Amino acid sequence: MRVEARLLGPLRFTIDGRDATPTAPRQRALLAALLAYCGRPLSPRTLFANVWSDVPPAKADSLLQNYVYALRKRMGRVARDGDGHALITRDAGGYMLHVVGEDLDSHRFTTWLEQAGSLLSEGNHKQADALLHAALALWRGPALSGVPSYPGSAVDALRRRLEEQRATAHTLRIDAALSAGRDSWAAAELRQLVHEYPDDERFTRQFITALRRTGRSSEADELQRRLPSTPPVAVTRPQVTPAVSRPVPHRFSTWSTTAPRQRLAREGSLYFSVLGPVRVRQGERELPVGSPQLRAMIATLLLRHGRTVSAQELVNALWGEEPPSHAVATVRTYASRLRKMLSARSDVWVSEFGGYALQLGPDDELDVDTLAKLTATAEKAAAAGELPLAHALYAQALDLWDGEALGSVPGPEAELQQTRLAEQRLSLLGQRLDIGLQAGLHAESVSELTTLTTEHPFRERFVELLMLALYRCGRQAEALAVYTDARRRLINELGVEPRVELAELQQRILNGDPSLNYVGPPPTYVPPPKRPSQLPAAVTDFTGRAPLVAELGAQLGSRGGRVMAIAGMGGVGKTTLAVQVARAARQDFPDGQLYVDLQGTGSNPTDPAVVLGDFLLAFGVSWNSIPGNLDGRAARYRSLLDGRRVLVLLDNARDAAQVRHLLPGTPDCATLITSRVRMVDLAGAHLVDLDVMSPEEALTLFTRIVGEERVNAERKAAMDVVAACGFLPLAIRIAASRLASRRTWTVSILARKLSDQRRRLDELQAGDQAVKATFELGYGQLEAEQARAFRLLGLADGPDISLHAAAALLDHDPETTETILETLVDTSLLEWVGPNRYRLADLVHLFARACAERDEQPPAERDTARLRLIDFYLATTACVYSLERPGDPLPRHLTQTSHPGLPFDSAGAAVEWLSTEANCLLSCARQATEPARLRAGADLLLLARDLSESGVFSFQYERAAEALLRAAQETEDPRTEGRLLIALAQADNHAGRFDSSDVRAQRAWMLGIAAEDPTIRSYAANLRGITAGYLGREEDAEGYLLKAIDAFREYADRPGEASALANLSRSCLSLGNTTRAVELAYQCLEILQSLGSTLLANGQYALGRALAADGQSQAAMQQLTLALATFRAHRHRLWEGMTLFRMAEVHLGTDQPAEAARLAEQALGQLRGIGGDFRRADILTLLGHALSAIGQAGRAHACWEQSLATYEELGSPKAGAVRSLLRSWVV
Repeated sequence: MRVEARLLGPLRFTIDGRDATPTAPRQRALLAALLAYCGRPLSPRTLFANVWSDVPPAKADSLLQNYVYALRKRMGRVARDGDGHALITRDAGGYMLHVVGEDLDSHRFTTWLEQAGSLLSEGNHKQADALLHAALALWRGPALSGVPSYPGSAVDALRRRLEEQRATAHTLRIDAALSAGRDSWAAAELRQLVHEYPDDERFTRQFITALRRTGRSSEADELQRRLPSTPPVAVTRPQVTPAVSRPVPHRFSTWSTTAPRQRLAREGSLYFSVLGPVRVRQGERELPVGSPQLRAMIATLLLRHGRTVSAQELVNALWGEEPPSHAVATVRTYASRLRKMLSARSDVWVSEFGGYALQLGPDDELDVDTLAKLTATAEKAAAAGELPLAHALYAQALDLWDGEALGSVPGPEAELQQTRLAEQRLSLLGQRLDIGLQAGLHAESVSELTTLTTEHPFRERFVELLMLALYRCGRQAEALAVYTDARRRLINELGVEPRVELAELQQRILNGDPSLNYVGPPPTYVPPPKRPSQLPAAVTDFTGRAPLVAELGAQLGSRGGRVMAIAGMGGVGKTTLAVQVARAARQDFPDGQLYVDLQGTGSNPTDPAVVLGDFLLAFGVSWNSIPGNLDGRAARYRSLLDGRRVLVLLDNARDAAQVRHLLPGTPDCATLITSRVRMVDLAGAHLVDLDVMSPEEALTLFTRIVGEERVNAERKAAMDVVAACGFLPLAIRIAASRLASRRTWTVSILARKLSDQRRRLDELQAGDQAVKATFELGYGQLEAEQARAFRLLGLADGPDISLHAAAALLDHDPETTETILETLVDTSLLEWVGPNRYRLADLVHLFARACAERDEQPPAERDTARLRLIDFYLATTACVYSLERPGDPLPRHLTQTSHPGLPFDSAGAAVEWLSTEANCLLSCARQATEPARLRAGADLLLLARDLSESGVFSFQYERAAEALLRAAQETEDPRTEGRLLIALAQADNHAGRFDSSDVRAQRAWMLGIAAEDPTIRSYAANLRGITAGYLGREEDAEGYLLKAIDAFREYADRPGEASALANLSRSCLSLGNTTRAVELAYQCLEILQSLGSTLLANGQYALGRALAADGQSQAAMQQLTLALATFRAHRHRLWEGMTLFRMAEVHLGTDQPAEAARLAEQALGQLRGIGGDFRRADILTLLGHALSAIGQAGRAHACWEQSLATYEELGSPKAGAVRSLLRSWVV
């Protein structure tokens, strides 16, 4: 049972997310008093004082019992398990509400406030500001509003304490902003805070400091005079010297103000504007906002940012100290009109306990929120030295104003906000002009600054900027005259001298200080062009969508500036499809692949100017050379890509306007776009609509996750579930995963839960939180065991984690682990991704790891947890290896583990586990670079070496092995280094890198001798024999393979011996000894048959080759057909492709060229991305023969030309034969 109490605003008490707040005022007072003493008994007499003050009625005891009974009944009705009534108990000490501090929003607020204070004392202003922002965001109105209270009562004391803490939070946040140099923002905020807290001198003193720092000494002095006699306010800001910042060599036209981003009008979404006349739009339609007072009410609610405003506060805001009669009734009338106006969006309008609020949804927008985001981004850009971007963002922020803010809106609240927003606009103007001067735009700024100093003669910052601009233009006398005029005005009208910074600037100009001059940038070294490769990793279980993959692949293969836009709803798999297609086409775009998530579905889509800046940086363009506005960047981007072959993937786009400037527009580039909207207005784009699954596909997916037995028993209910999910893959996975992980549920129970349309999205919800403060909030509510599990899950590097792997990591049995993980899922900190599989969203994963790596998780416990995880993978992979290779002694010569490994019913199930866990297993191995886990990591990769030939995991496998090899070389451990070299040598062999494979195998052989490790020596000899054969050194190959056979026999490694015999058989074929080749292949097959090994296909493949060379074509085809079926069953793509190739050879040798051509084409398809160029050249040579035989001479010639180029590049003697073929074809 999950309880939450909100005191920071209208009182709200929920159980399992359902509202249990009483509506009667005295019952609310009773609940508030119990919450004020949560977890402690409260005597009836104390409760009397909180419910009735000090004059309780005659039957107070009886009434109190009735109130408690009503509360308990309400809680019992709301709680899902029916135990809510047990939250309130009575004993000799009185009544007690069984909640803990962590259940109260006030507790979280106080905790964050204390943490922020500590951060400030440590000088960590940025984190303190973020924490204070999150703390203040908890407030939804005055504390405990709607609850009656009496002086001296516990509720009254709690309310006053919370309000004082709220004021303290504001002062601390202002302190953080002033310490961080955000003076303009602080000044704007303080203007409102001084009005809200007129008797709190802390805000007035802070306001005086902010005013002085922003050049408004006269206003600061006026406020100082109003204060009681106190010491003068210290101005701690360092001396402001107009610095010569890193210049940007652009003319002002490059920096011209850019129009604000055009907002996509979504059906039903709301757009509110207060930076001008108050306006409300729904989609493209403007809503009538009625009378000036109704506009004032809308503005007041909007500018409270979702917090509840009481009716009396609205009266004060609209009319001040002279409200009309029946003012509260008038406010209620306005509220009724506003609710009716927003009737299509009832979720936005909130009415609770005599107060009102406007709470905007994620697709809604308020222009002042947009202003805050633009300003924050501009400040970050300026701090990072990205002056063109900062200038453009400040200009975009200023363009949000459409006249005077809150134009024609009456009331004291509107007047205060008008002053604050006008002040903010002037501050932004100053910041934009300051950035311009830092970049050398002094000549272009003089006119605007002259106007501003005339309109605002006492803003000394504008005077300072104008003096500097004139001086840099060579107009020293005018600059000094500006100072003289400003000083005269200040003395004559205000009786004060200019501030110190302005006087010092005048003196420096008078002395001709050279440091004030603008200095252009020195010549910069231009690095060679970069080739970015930014595509995300493709998902390993990508299935289906074959027609679309082919369609998009064909489009990418064409020419002419291809643009493809994939449209579909969220969760339908747009990004997965786009990444899959893009990665498959990478080799066609050798000059780079760019990727960006445009955040088009969020409230703050990525600015195309920012994206273009990142793209230009990715190609090595320095910031000094990047234009400051959108059009300039787009032009530079197109010029850079002209003549290059680059693939651009624009993910999650909002609309065509967002991507239009990001299109390369050159014939050799291609662009893939994903979006939730069809981009019909994107000229020339190839549009692809990605639909949901068919009912049959959806049911198959559901069955695969849940299991056939459960689905077949309730097939109609299962179809109801997938229909309720809208046949959307993401929704189906979530629903099925929930069902799969809850063994007590039936399919009908899930169908019934999803049948309630009001709660369906809640049932299917699996989203993550996007900001750290939200994560901290959820994390702070976890129990100790849950928090420990969350932290340890963050240590695992894989994309997800299985239940058994998590059990090993947490050191619990699977049942206990499942219970813990289920509770984490309920908090939305963990996601289901399939049966017995869980996933931390990327941002949550980073947060979990940060929690683990700070003091909350001791280093020793972290290391032990990681060791348990790799022990699990090593032990289970050893079980898989033993089932695949019975008789192989390697599992007996591994690092000892504390985990027994998972048992499997069959070799097929074992192979399935290895394929499913490959990503997580390899990620875990790659982490094992510390000495304590290094040997285990090397052994794990040696056991899982079949993954290196898969193509899907080859790259990850090699990265993991190389990372561990570097660590092993530093520790000088010959056993570990040798085993890793064997793993990499085999990976090289699978990829066709035979020279590298031979070098690594040779080094491994020497290390095997030094480490006295027969595994390394035998494997190294076998690998050297294989690579020698491919490199044309057949006699060397035979010698190495004979050594390997002896080593395997000495080591009693029967599967290894069979492998070496198969390789020796191939070597004999190359030497023309077919009889011995057949004999050796039979020996290999007999060993594997005696062991019952799943590697029997290796022997069948070797025998099929030997029999074909011996002229026994029919017998050869039988063996190769058997081998092909086994390789396919075990997902050995490399050997599946090679078997197809050998079958094509047999068909060509028996005058069946058409079938040979078909099989050769299939072989090429299987070897795409694996096997290496050498094997591909062999297949192309054969395919050329087959095509020539069926009369397709042109294609045959093309195949031979490709294979010849490969052989010549590799230095293979096979080049001569192909060269002769091409000559004869020409003749």
